Amino acid sequence: MYKLSVTESFSAAHRLCGYAGPCSNLHGHNWKVRVGLQAGKLDPIGMAMDFGVIKKHLQAILDELDHAYLNDLPDFREANPTSENLAKYIFERLDAALAGSSASVCEVEVCESERSSVIYTYD
Repeated sequence: MYKLSVTESFSAAHRLCGYAGPCSNLHGHNWKVRVGLQAGKLDPIGMAMDFGVIKKHLQAILDELDHAYLNDLPDFREANPTSENLAKYIFERLDAALAGSSASVCEVEVCESERSSVIYTYD
């Protein structure tokens, strides 16, 4: 099994509704997103998947989040834009974008700071 990893970032604002603490106030993060993919075989030239293809699809997803107020986005009107929900959202969007390709998404890690992150995997 081959495991691939691509890391990108975006900046956005949010607030956590129903949270009893300072994160209930409007604030922002410079999120770092690492996606992990897996592939069982290589193509004829020895690649599991072109990193450029992964980066293109990931960047398209992150461009929709970048410099946005996340609570206003349709997918986060009902669900808080927590790091956990962002990781799942990115996972599902990237998984759909890469459907039928040679590699599949196995995890998405979202870091809201240098010391705090969450990893979403699908079992």
